[in-house]
Amino acid sequence: MQYAVLVYTKPGAIDGLSDEERQRMSGEYIEIGQHPDCVAGAQLAPVETASTVRVEDGETLITDGPFANTKEVFGGYYLFEADELDSVLEIAARIPAARLGGAVEVRPLAVMSPLVEEAS
Repeated sequence: MQYAVLVYTKPGAIDGLSDEERQRMSGEYIEIGQHPDCVAGAQLAPVETASTVRVEDGETLITDGPFANTKEVFGGYYLFEADELDSVLEIAARIPAARLGGAVEVRPLAVMSPLVEEAS
């Protein structure tokens, strides 16, 4: 089973950290990304660089910034392949954002069935 581990950071949470603390935290993120069950992962650019696309009544509307006004912002993700959810939850608890006022969401990927054309 594959699990998306979505990392939500609290803006400004690392502002008061020393350079040493920031380096240690970066090392923790790298270590998680190197876990044998981690298939992929990436950090997103700052939320200010986001664009939001909506289609209303056939009209495409594009706005700067994220869609939601929340206390946390989506900062990155990991993709894990594991036999059980509990092992991924243990790893997610080690993600620095979880202890710095953010949150980490773990969600199984949906199993998609291939599209099959109807027989005529």
